[in-house]
Amino acid sequence: MTTPTTDQRIDAFRGMVMTADHPDYAAARSVWNGHVDRRPRVIARCRGTADVAAAVRFARGNDLEIAVRGGGHNVAGTAMCDDGIVIDLSAMRGVWVDPVDRMARVQGGALWGDVDHETQAHGLATTGGIVSHTGVAGLTLGGGIGWLMRKHGLTVDNLLGAEVVTAEGRVVRASAGEHPDLFWALRGGGGNFGVVTSFRFALHPVGPTVLAGMVFWAAEDTGDVLRFYRDVVADAPDELGTVIRLGTIPPLPVVSEDLHGRPAIGVGCCYAGAVEDGERAVGALRRFGRPLVDLIGPTPYVAHQSALDGTVPHGWHYYWKATNLVGLSDGVIEVVADRAYAARSPRSYTVMFHLGGAVARVPAGATAYGGRHAPHNIVIDGVWLPEESAALAAGETTWARQFFAALEPHRDASVYVNFLDADDRASRLREAYDTETYRRLAEVKALYDPDNVFHHNPNILPSGRSASH
Repeated sequence: MTTPTTDQRIDAFRGMVMTADHPDYAAARSVWNGHVDRRPRVIARCRGTADVAAAVRFARGNDLEIAVRGGGHNVAGTAMCDDGIVIDLSAMRGVWVDPVDRMARVQGGALWGDVDHETQAHGLATTGGIVSHTGVAGLTLGGGIGWLMRKHGLTVDNLLGAEVVTAEGRVVRASAGEHPDLFWALRGGGGNFGVVTSFRFALHPVGPTVLAGMVFWAAEDTGDVLRFYRDVVADAPDELGTVIRLGTIPPLPVVSEDLHGRPAIGVGCCYAGAVEDGERAVGALRRFGRPLVDLIGPTPYVAHQSALDGTVPHGWHYYWKATNLVGLSDGVIEVVADRAYAARSPRSYTVMFHLGGAVARVPAGATAYGGRHAPHNIVIDGVWLPEESAALAAGETTWARQFFAALEPHRDASVYVNFLDADDRASRLREAYDTETYRRLAEVKALYDPDNVFHHNPNILPSGRSASH
């Protein structure tokens, strides 16, 4: 086997090859979740699709395990592997907007902040993550939930086409008219089928100013707030996207310092329509009870998309447990109010997403994304700093697991595949897909990756094959 060094290049590769002796290797192997500590033999930082194809061929020819890095934001750290090759798309962040046809072409290493920056120059957007440093590729391939999903659907519902490097190192295009089986699988089936080097998205008029922001109430008001919220969102217009955050109030510059670190429930809102209509839609919520602080107001969409970036920075250690919920029953609310503030770390938090709307109106099976029927999703996020003790890390992990276990009677049978942490990737993968969807995914996998080359992910085995990785 040929192992490249910093002065040796992969055949037909124009990007940067990094091994452990390269000065940028340490930075290149770090990902968003600082808890992930893997040491690939080779990092191939690609400049374009041809480089990706060359890296795949090199990996196959040298029997190297492959990991693919887009934004590097997956909590399980699937962007890195030990003793293999990382096909790194982080230098491929181009975004090209066609404002007339309302479409954007986005390279596979782009972040959502890159997309929003370019599309908002034309008053356009598509559903993306709620943190701007989330990678486009990972979020899209798993489904894509975000502020705009109730109005404009999931990210996969706005995907028009993709350019893909297959396990053979071949470049193909996938869309409704070309390789439609692959196109279907890419919309929710994750990175199992190839390396997506570019995406083509439909765009919608959004902003540039939207009514958005968060209202915080004291932690002791959690039960009352959630019961009122349940009534508000039951009849909410599709334009209203909401996200609940439970934990401590982060040290945001727009929040008074005396509130920093105070246990609280926050309801974040983004109205994908006229500001005056948004004010009516969120009026009752803003007037409820005794809010600690109300941050809702006319806001540039790009600013709202990045408002939470500082609360989940690169390098902190993260552990997640997640599930879809059958609803916000009194039982769910009781568990959430009892468990959400029991974490020791002030950085740990819980997030709940309101689904429904356009998400639920796409027929089941139209894409590979599962759980369209679920009304809510919950993610329990244990967080600690790299320098903090192993005891604290264990405690935050235990808190998340016990909280998740307490929700068992209220869980939907489905889960969002992008929220599966490393210890759930295999054991709970089938929760992300119903039986028929998984069967179809396995068949597509057998066509495009029969040797399961792309397995460093929530892995779908090719039809007729047993686990070997």
